[in-house]
Amino acid sequence: MRLLPIPIGSATFTLTLALIYITSMPTPTATIEYMKLSVSERIQLVEDIWDSIAAEAPDTVELSQAQKDELHRRVAAHRVDPSTAIPWEQVRSKLFPNKP
Repeated sequence: MRLLPIPIGSATFTLTLALIYITSMPTPTATIEYMKLSVSERIQLVEDIWDSIAAEAPDTVELSQAQKDELHRRVAAHRVDPSTAIPWEQVRSKLFPNKP
């Protein structure tokens, strides 16, 4: 982030480029439009965006060692007792009740 000294009258203010960029940007239409979606639709939107990022740049999305360890723990627990798993269709219908 770069600091910019800006003289105003006899005083000099220091602003960051990010602040100037953010405050000079118009509010994108998407920001307004996505708030009209239901919570489940917004969750689906975030999932879709995440999936598109992961598909375009799979090497940039990395798991921490703790996340990897947790995934291994969950797989091991599932292998010990597969009956504790919930089918995706059931989870999806609870998360997105209005989706077919």
